[in-house]
Amino acid sequence: MMLGIDGGGSKCRAVLYHPNGGILGSGLSGAANPVNGLAAAQDSIVDACEQALTVAGYGRDQLQHCVVGAGLAGVNLPSCMAAMTHWQHPFSELYVTTDLHIACLGAHGRKDGAIIISGTGSCGYLSQQGHGKIYGGHGFPQGDKGSGAWFGLMTVQRALEACDGLGPQTWLTEGLSRHFRSSDPLFWIEQLAGQRSTAYARLAGVLFQGVEHQDVVAQKILQQGVDYLTRLATRLLDDGAPRLALLGGLGPLLIPHLDEAVQRALCPAQATPEMGAVFFAQDSMGLI
Repeated sequence: MMLGIDGGGSKCRAVLYHPNGGILGSGLSGAANPVNGLAAAQDSIVDACEQALTVAGYGRDQLQHCVVGAGLAGVNLPSCMAAMTHWQHPFSELYVTTDLHIACLGAHGRKDGAIIISGTGSCGYLSQQGHGKIYGGHGFPQGDKGSGAWFGLMTVQRALEACDGLGPQTWLTEGLSRHFRSSDPLFWIEQLAGQRSTAYARLAGVLFQGVEHQDVVAQKILQQGVDYLTRLATRLLDDGAPRLALLGGLGPLLIPHLDEAVQRALCPAQATPEMGAVFFAQDSMGLI
């Protein structure tokens, strides 16, 4: 049996797969980006896998008989890849690659293509003739424009400016007051102090509520993020992507705002990133 892992900054998903039975079970656990904590990421991976086995009616002791393909956020950094490669894991075999790689394998059924992910973070990835190239993906807060974390950060910044009388008044202040159950900006800052990207990504909903309220500030933030994702999509297509898919939790909210040419170029994903991880494990073992 094989386990496919999609480990991101917010959650870790696992599927248990058998060539003759297809997907037998699935599991969902916490964040699995080793950049934000190696031990926590490894615990999330094991937890999600154990859940998938349990759903399928197997005991947790079956982990030792499973081959695992894992696509993880953060392992494009050499130090994180090295740490995961040397992990004394409980599986039969573990093959690790980036979450972008497995998402692209799943989206295009192992064929050449490109993806844009907009979830907690954002990134582009192009797979051509066995070679992959990453566009963006520099992490939060220095990158990840057009992502949930970036939208959340921009929401807080514009709302604080409004509270200080240094920017236009905006519904976003009301939205954050509802989210934090306090209208005190200092309380917002206190709650966000030292928080990671996931905390800011949870504020993206406030931004999209502001757009629904036709708030000009919220609309401008959305347009800035959409403009970046449009440029990213155009670059991927110009670099030869035969297919392009937009993935991630924010995808459905963003597609209507993209340029029409980009919308026409988008195609639905053929399979999930977790199945892409299964494909990766099969490819790594020389299986079809």
